[in-house]
Amino acid sequence: MPVIARFYGIVVRMYFREHGVPHFHAIYGEYVGVIRLGGP
Repeated sequence: MPVIARFYGIVVRMYFREHGVPHFHAIYGEYVGVIRLGGP
């Protein structure tokens, strides 16, 4: 998926076709944060 940003070792990727709801992953080493856009 497309990389939106890279800063301080954090990679932000956009996912819009997986799991039905568009969302972002913020990845830093072994940690992953998920930010959903809309949906339940």
